Amino acid sequence: MEDLQNMNSSRRSFLKSTGHLLIGFNLLPLTFCQTKGAPSEIPPYTGVPLRPTIDNKLIDSWIRLDAEGHLTVLSGKQELGQGIKIALIQIAAEELDIHPDRCHIINSDTGQTPNEGFTAGSNSVEGSGSAIRQAAAEAKYHLLKMAAQKWNVSPESLRVEDGVVVTNSGEKVSYWELLEGKFIEERISGDIKPKKPEDYRYVGKPLHRDDIRKLVTGESHFVHDLKMPGMVHARVLHPPSYDATLESIDLNQVEALPGVLKVIRNGSFLAVVAEREYQAVKAREMLKELAVWDKSPITTLPDQLVDNVLNTSGNPDEVEVSPGIAELISKSAIRHQADYFRPYHMHASMGPSCAVALWEPNLLTVWSATQGVYPVRDSIADLLTLDKEKVRCVGVPGSGCYGHNGADDVSGEVAIIAKEFPGKHVRLQWMREDENKWEPYGTTMAFRLSGGLDSDGKLLGWDSIVWSDSHSTRPNGSGGSFIAARTLDPPVEFRKGGWSGGSHRNGIPEYSFEAKQLHLFNYDGPLRTSSLRGLGAYANTFAMEAFMDELAHKAGKDPIDFRIKNLEDPRARAVLEELAQKTNWKNRSKSANNGFGVAYARYKNATSYFAVLAEVEIDKAAKSYKLKKLTGVIDSGLTINPDGLKNQTEGGMIQSASWTMLEEVQFDEDGITSVDWNTYPILRMKYVPEVEVHIIDRPETKPMGAGEAAMGPVAAAIANAVFNATGSRVRNLPIKPEKIDWESVN
Repeated sequence: MEDLQNMNSSRRSFLKSTGHLLIGFNLLPLTFCQTKGAPSEIPPYTGVPLRPTIDNKLIDSWIRLDAEGHLTVLSGKQELGQGIKIALIQIAAEELDIHPDRCHIINSDTGQTPNEGFTAGSNSVEGSGSAIRQAAAEAKYHLLKMAAQKWNVSPESLRVEDGVVVTNSGEKVSYWELLEGKFIEERISGDIKPKKPEDYRYVGKPLHRDDIRKLVTGESHFVHDLKMPGMVHARVLHPPSYDATLESIDLNQVEALPGVLKVIRNGSFLAVVAEREYQAVKAREMLKELAVWDKSPITTLPDQLVDNVLNTSGNPDEVEVSPGIAELISKSAIRHQADYFRPYHMHASMGPSCAVALWEPNLLTVWSATQGVYPVRDSIADLLTLDKEKVRCVGVPGSGCYGHNGADDVSGEVAIIAKEFPGKHVRLQWMREDENKWEPYGTTMAFRLSGGLDSDGKLLGWDSIVWSDSHSTRPNGSGGSFIAARTLDPPVEFRKGGWSGGSHRNGIPEYSFEAKQLHLFNYDGPLRTSSLRGLGAYANTFAMEAFMDELAHKAGKDPIDFRIKNLEDPRARAVLEELAQKTNWKNRSKSANNGFGVAYARYKNATSYFAVLAEVEIDKAAKSYKLKKLTGVIDSGLTINPDGLKNQTEGGMIQSASWTMLEEVQFDEDGITSVDWNTYPILRMKYVPEVEVHIIDRPETKPMGAGEAAMGPVAAAIANAVFNATGSRVRNLPIKPEKIDWESVN
């Protein structure tokens, strides 16, 4: 495997791999398919890609048996650290009976992989996995037919051992010998049945992830590690705040600095390019000192935010309506209403966003950590008025990506800069300040929940009002979606959208209420927002499961029993029952200094089931608390790789704990003040709780997305544990010690 730093950007190296397995494919799930791959495995090329087709319905777009005895899976989805590479290799290897060690994977490259939109929504294994499974099963079917014709035997009499077809008499031929570098021109019928779970050899096993080794040893892995021949380095000076415009600047001093190759100004867009990275950093510092800006103040400040959200004008979207619900709740034996609030959250990626670009006469190539290479390619083409086929976007993992962070914007900016340096690889990396101030945040949200129960604790009515800003302003074909586009002269228009869907994700309870209602107000707030892990599901579940805990408390019911009693789905009940058993819930050790909280959700009400117990310990004298342990139970259907599922769930639990206990974007009238790790603290290693995850494997069912399942339940479980320990209910995130009413602690 080639080191990422030694990637050869020649077109010729790509064209050497010409052996394909091509089968026409007309199965709908492939539209949503996902795969994984490391750019270090397949060198990038700079010419126009030569492929038989870019049609997603053809197997050549997904699976290739090359002339060297390997299987390569291709996908338009990005590896974000969620482990889809090994999972999808396991699926393809399983169906084709090829050892995973002979398999490679390429992901997110508009020159080689299918157009699959964004890597989002926890649907990588669920969508891609089922499609790749079917594609591989049908590929094997046709290969066995070829072998059967060779020996004049029935396909059913043949077996496959690591890509080698074997007869009962011991004759052998490999897949690759059968193909001889040719295509198999066959349409996939969708009628071939994949393997039965009881026959699996690789699926369900904790196979090794090579990217973890690279992360631990510090090998080249991220887009930040890319080194190209003759590469130059760039930095951008962003405006000090939203809507600020550049009044004046003297560029002569900056252009005279050692190593500076060029200073680019277009409207309020400022960039500097230098021979070495440190020279670019120093030049940016001087640009910052010299630039004179006309600033526009932020008018809605943090202490006004809750009221501003709740006073959103206009009529709400009626997501679900239940006439007469107000009367139903008002006549219930037990009634309750409460408001909840979530602040703005950052992605807080460990590595500031980075991208590399090469401008050539007939092709612009951008190496990016974006979650959507095709949408970003189309947006760059629109921004620069290029034919989109003249832009190639290659996905390379970024150092922390949980949605729409700065990766897309830095890709647009490096394309603008590369145009000024034809024939040169240009590397642009944001500073920490850039990342924190200019990335799109997870939006603030507010909730007003009302509910009614009968005297036995049976749920009757649920009425919810949700206020939320947009959860998706990603680049999707329009150049105006890049922040740089809005600073150019003339600026490119940006039309904000992305309300509704993500805002009420998990907003309607699965619980067996007789009537449910949800109204959504679309809030247009002071800060830039877009997709962050889970979208609205995190805050909706926090509010819902904290409210369910309050209802259980009012009814005098055990929190787990209360939930189980009001759930009809046996799999939902099963994760709660397993949680109770694994944590010894009925006999838990409760003291004056600790507290326990539970929560449950099925992500999107359609994918993975997750239940969690949080344990906190309080210090009344110090007026502080500590998260001691999180125990989770997850049901994601068929488990492809148990280690990968645990990794994803554990990571989600820890990140959610950080959001819930600490994180909040701070700003004033001059702009964002959370500019570094001191002003935007995240959970440090010494405060990470003990984390335990249990898997309910269901091989008879389809695999389901799990990457975002833990986010909301963990938040509610922590809130419920704090209440259990202190008697103080904190409804406004983050749950900081100063928000707890310590006088209420017995």
